[in-house]
Amino acid sequence: MIYFLTLRVLNFFDFFYKKKILDFLKNLRLGNLEVVIDVGAHKGEMQSFFLKNFDITKIISFEASEINFLKLKKKTESNKKRFFKTNILIENLALGKQKEKKIFKQFIETSSSTFSEINMNSKYFKKKFQLLNKKRGDGFFEEKQIQLTPLNEYLENNKIDRINILKIDTEGYEFEILQGLKNQIKIIDIIFFEHHYDDMINKSYTYSDIHNLLKRNNFEKIFKSKMPFRKTFEYIYRNKVNI
Repeated sequence: MIYFLTLRVLNFFDFFYKKKILDFLKNLRLGNLEVVIDVGAHKGEMQSFFLKNFDITKIISFEASEINFLKLKKKTESNKKRFFKTNILIENLALGKQKEKKIFKQFIETSSSTFSEINMNSKYFKKKFQLLNKKRGDGFFEEKQIQLTPLNEYLENNKIDRINILKIDTEGYEFEILQGLKNQIKIIDIIFFEHHYDDMINKSYTYSDIHNLLKRNNFEKIFKSKMPFRKTFEYIYRNKVNI
């Protein structure tokens, strides 16, 4: 019961938080968006966000989790009926720095599923245990080996030569996704991602690593905001060459 009440409170505040992001993106006057890519689509929340608020020719949503993908598929079927003018594609594909197999942690609280290592002694992790009324041995997540593919390979194979917005929400795996773009990072106009500062996820990088990678590729930071009740920030970077 406490867990579901907490979710309702978070959803209430997230509504106003998303409006803040929407207002910012609309002020950029991006016009018609030819291609939007949503990495870490979960159950289709951001797919719906983009479709409801922007004119989009094509949106591609990637979700590594088979469990989450089933929910994403259902949401996509609904969105296809409502936004029939947009080409909506979904891929049950895991993206990373390179072609390799890695262990994926599928959390009971599905939005936390990740390829990153988990610090089970962290305060944040213990809080999630309490909210779910779980004991340490109950199996907070299951592990499964999954094949990863670099995003540049997908873009080349599908002949995508321009991306208006790339959104990444992969629970501590954002840097690897960006590295997997390689030279294709130059075809992106806007990169929108989150970065966790809590101690639950053991990342092999820092925010500075992402910032420096983007800066080297002519991106500038234009937005930073803390998410409600989380040690997580969302950032938006703009390609100075393309826009």
